[in-house]
Amino acid sequence: GRIVELGLMREVLTDPKHPYAQALLSVIPVPNPRLRKKRLILQGETPNPIELPSGCRFHPRCPVAMNICKQSDPHLLPVSETHQAACLLLVK
Repeated sequence: GRIVELGLMREVLTDPKHPYAQALLSVIPVPNPRLRKKRLILQGETPNPIELPSGCRFHPRCPVAMNICKQSDPHLLPVSETHQAACLLLVK
């Protein structure tokens, strides 16, 4: 495992930036049907921890992966003063 998002609880829960965090939060059960959001169901298998993929280890399952994701493994990048995420989509 690896931390892909770090920050204040409210920030991470209300505005997740990493696609994995977004997927995890999208499947939390919500009792009120009017408040439910679209679920993001990841495709593919979790990588073998002995043979991790090159680059970002989430790229084989990431719905927004770019070619650079196969080559570069991102570290935590600032989203705000109190929020960080390990995603190349944050690189400007």
